[in-house]
Amino acid sequence: MDINRRKFIRTSAITGIGLGFMNALPAMNSKNKAAGKRVGIIGLDTSHSTAFVEALNSPNPDAVYDGYKVVVAYPYGSKTIKSSYERIPDYTEQVKKLGVVIVNSVAELLDKVDVVMLETNDGRPHLEQALQVMKAGKTLWIDKPVAGTLIDAMAVYDAAKKYKVPVFSASSLRYATNVQETANGTSAGKILGADTFSPCPLESTHPDFFWYGIHGIEILITVMGTGCKQVSRVHTEDTDVVTGLWKDNRIGTFRGNRKGPNEYGGTAFGDRAFVHLGPYAGYEPLLKEIIKFFQTGIAPVSPEETLEIYAFMEAADESKRRGGAAVTLDDVMKKALAKKKIVH
Repeated sequence: MDINRRKFIRTSAITGIGLGFMNALPAMNSKNKAAGKRVGIIGLDTSHSTAFVEALNSPNPDAVYDGYKVVVAYPYGSKTIKSSYERIPDYTEQVKKLGVVIVNSVAELLDKVDVVMLETNDGRPHLEQALQVMKAGKTLWIDKPVAGTLIDAMAVYDAAKKYKVPVFSASSLRYATNVQETANGTSAGKILGADTFSPCPLESTHPDFFWYGIHGIEILITVMGTGCKQVSRVHTEDTDVVTGLWKDNRIGTFRGNRKGPNEYGGTAFGDRAFVHLGPYAGYEPLLKEIIKFFQTGIAPVSPEETLEIYAFMEAADESKRRGGAAVTLDDVMKKALAKKKIVH
């Protein structure tokens, strides 16, 4: 962990707003290590589902997967977003050929598994589905987005704390080429700033960046560390540019593209070197981290960092609504807290 990130975790106001979660993690982790290696998948409406099944259920799986295998899947999944639900029949047949049993409900799935991968592409049902998993005491990986709103994302981590269940979520771009080495100071030294980019198609049912722009934003916050103070956004039909100002006066930018090649990456500006970030390294680096998480019950990304990513995206939406004016992350977190959901 770099100096900027350690300092922020100790002092940030957002850490206070972010559910006071760090103190709860050790107890959660010690009680919720995976007791077995049967994996259940919720949601067969994303290519991540089939990629993970192919890797874990391969006749010759990577040894680092430690025998974890997907045994059951519940296909839904979005029932209203056409680009998602139209994939379900084909993806269902693909995983069945790899030995996965298809069930009719989350409850039925939970009876047959030890750990869960929530892969539903549509973030809106995530809170409801995650609550079922956490109430059953199953260690839970949640693919991006954590939920369909910042308020729901906060409720997910509230529930994780209440039910003492480890939860981990991240974009696979967190583990793109050079990103981790840059974040820990190996490649560039102390990070002075960064510019990142990714495809950024929009989906009307979700906040703009929750759907896909999250990939480039997660690269940005991974290498810059937490502590973004405010953001401002310039929006056009084809492009978004978001500028973030960190509390120590560093600047990081994200460019979301809706035309041109679907590429991911960026540049980190360090005090020792400027480092190219990317290209995308596939699903395997992320899957290895998920398996470590299942083994230990320790999430490699803190709830505070994850929630800052969602606050960053929500602040960017608010900046768009205000014609590009700067919006602080503290403000959007306070507004979300005022509408906070009570989990049961």
